[in-house]
Amino acid sequence: MRQRGPRPKSYEVLAAPSGSLTALQEPFLESLRNRGFAELTLRSRRRLLKAFCAFATERGVERPEDVSEPMLERYQGLIARSHTEAGQPLAYSTQAGHLSALKLFFKWLRKNRYISENPALELAMPRRGRRLPRPTLTVTEVEALLAQVDIQTPLGLRDRAILEVFYSTAIRRGELLRLCLVHLDFERGMVFVEEGKGKKDRYVPIGERAILWVRKYLDDGRPHLCSGNEAQELFLSRDGGPMGASYLNERLKRYYTAAGLTKKGCCHLFRHSTATLMLEGGADIRFIQQMLGHSELSSTQVYTHVSAQKLKEVHTRTHPAKAEPHISEASQPPSL
Repeated sequence: MRQRGPRPKSYEVLAAPSGSLTALQEPFLESLRNRGFAELTLRSRRRLLKAFCAFATERGVERPEDVSEPMLERYQGLIARSHTEAGQPLAYSTQAGHLSALKLFFKWLRKNRYISENPALELAMPRRGRRLPRPTLTVTEVEALLAQVDIQTPLGLRDRAILEVFYSTAIRRGELLRLCLVHLDFERGMVFVEEGKGKKDRYVPIGERAILWVRKYLDDGRPHLCSGNEAQELFLSRDGGPMGASYLNERLKRYYTAAGLTKKGCCHLFRHSTATLMLEGGADIRFIQQMLGHSELSSTQVYTHVSAQKLKEVHTRTHPAKAEPHISEASQPPSL
């Protein structure tokens, strides 16, 4: 008698009525929320999926089972040809974000049997060109920036402490805004970053100078901002509540402008600058990886590109074809 093996799973019968692409977005996003995705990431995914749904609706496609692989390829081509409001081609990261959201969405639809086949399975991600990292701040530029803060006011003390913490720890903007009083360990010289990127906790060293400025802010600045509130956040806004990201950017950009700095970036520029300066000072890249909270070493290796100025200094100091103090006319190089 023939032995029957286990019956294969059938994806022909859907677990529930499929509904429209638009209607299924929220259950999908809720599944990501349950997996621990950050709210900022969820807002981005919602916006990207909304753009695709508009593209599909214009072509008369509203149900997920009607989305085909050629249709997704046409959408990929549209994204690749799109430009920003400033007329620049979309960056690799932006294109990849659109396609990553689609691939994850259709993977979820397939897993939950809303579709029998995944049309995004073979969707190729755009190839990323290797670009040099943006110029970072030098030590002189950092000190010039710090000097712009008026430390005679509570807000000035707060801002100076913020800049010193950024410079010392290289933590992300969101991580700094979520710092609470209980996260400071001055005795050990450490800051506890709770639920950083990827919902991962880590300890980050903080230097003595930054600790001194945070202490001064806690003694002479924060009490004036508290206004009797029981706020646990370390850095407070003018009204004694938590600070917002846009408000912080606006404050710091004033100091960048006052210092005459034109390099792109704001809070994140400090993160890049600290990592670069520490590597140039001899820090091991794996220490930098742990400090920055990178899961993969490849994310940290972008900082190993030495700056053009550093390369010039090494070239001048070590290249054998050095200029002679006095060159005779006969040995002068030919004019171009």
